[in-house]
Amino acid sequence: MNQISDEDRQRILESSPIGTFALMSAVIGGMVIAWLFLYYGVFLPRG
Repeated sequence: MNQISDEDRQRILESSPIGTFALMSAVIGGMVIAWLFLYYGVFLPRG
């Protein structure tokens, strides 16, 4: 197994989780788009 130095380990632990934020943004964006579709495409036309 590849050993990493203490400096690299500290840098990784202090960095922000960019991939998690990107995934959360994509999921939230999809939910907003789905909600807008339901509201404007289903609920409003039915009265």
